[in-house]
Amino acid sequence: MKLIPFENTWPYDKMMEDIYLHECPYCHQHNVLTHMSEEDLERAKEEIKTNMVLPCCHTKMIILKADEDYFWTTDHLRK
Repeated sequence: MKLIPFENTWPYDKMMEDIYLHECPYCHQHNVLTHMSEEDLERAKEEIKTNMVLPCCHTKMIILKADEDYFWTTDHLRK
């Protein structure tokens, strides 16, 4: 697989069964509770492409893979 640049990553937190973003990379709303399920997160950790629609701005984030701290996406999210 081609290397994904760090600019295409976004941090997330998992509390119990909920997955949060500190800030939405698109609309910049704080403390976004995503609708991502445990199964979706596990698939992303297995490097299976996963779609996540953010509830704050309804933007679709395409996650190529996930680790314990970051989503690795198709979008350039950092400056």
